[in-house]
Amino acid sequence: MAFTPILHSVSYSGSWGQAKLSPEAFVEKAASLGYKGVMLMAKRPHVSVLDYGEKQRTTLRRSIESLGLTTVCIAGYTNFTSDLEHPDIPTIEMQIQHVTELARLARDLGGSAIRIFTGYDNPARKYSDQYSLTVAALRECAERAAEMNVVVGVQNHHDLAVGYESHYDLLRDVGHRNCRAMFDAWAPALQGTDLTMAAKHMAPVMIQTTVADYVLRPRFKYNPALVNYSPETPAVQAVPMGEGFIDYRSFFASLAEAGFHGPVAYEMCSPLADGASVETLDDYARRFLEYMESLPRTAAAGQ
Repeated sequence: MAFTPILHSVSYSGSWGQAKLSPEAFVEKAASLGYKGVMLMAKRPHVSVLDYGEKQRTTLRRSIESLGLTTVCIAGYTNFTSDLEHPDIPTIEMQIQHVTELARLARDLGGSAIRIFTGYDNPARKYSDQYSLTVAALRECAERAAEMNVVVGVQNHHDLAVGYESHYDLLRDVGHRNCRAMFDAWAPALQGTDLTMAAKHMAPVMIQTTVADYVLRPRFKYNPALVNYSPETPAVQAVPMGEGFIDYRSFFASLAEAGFHGPVAYEMCSPLADGASVETLDDYARRFLEYMESLPRTAAAGQ
């Protein structure tokens, strides 16, 4: 397997009613399951910069290193277009400062990358303004992270630049070597995008991808006047890797062919089809590793 599997701590954060582990217990869990690294959720109840000072960081880093976990990524949560209704409040400056602290956290824990988002569409400003301010914010984040030898990875999660072409353009416009893509398959899959084309386009600018698999569940709204149902946007339900609608085999083969062989983070960040117990979480996490091992080695190696 050419990729490095890492486990996202959000999976064991209790955020969706699932079993909850402390960050210290989580890294032990990840190692025991066979993962090579971890992505740590940088907010409560996990590794918040408010709670993890020098002592806590030193202790956690020692644990990570003693367990043989070689890859550490910090998962940050940003929205650079928030509260544009109140331009007198320096919201973007606050977020840049937060990202700077995340970079310091990553460095202190032995990592070299942080994951952040762009922004949700805000009707208070036109799209071009939101795009420009996000580009400027990302560039400054990258500049500050570079001082600590940390790379900022932008995930295609929020509304701004969520399409892969726009995601690529965004990174080009930021124009900093320490601002790269953490491009995921689930957003373009939901958008009906050709995953093979998207993966090949994004692979050269990627440093990581995050993975979860889902099935689509149709939804309908009853219209009594017509004695019939109108279709609604389908719901998504998290299932074990390989059992959903996302063509991950083609996605990974295309990434490898285009030169990406970096970390692949597995996350369980929504209610799971089989429940919320720690046994279910562990089962899903193991099945992800089995899935990754099942990938054709020639395709995974890009040969």
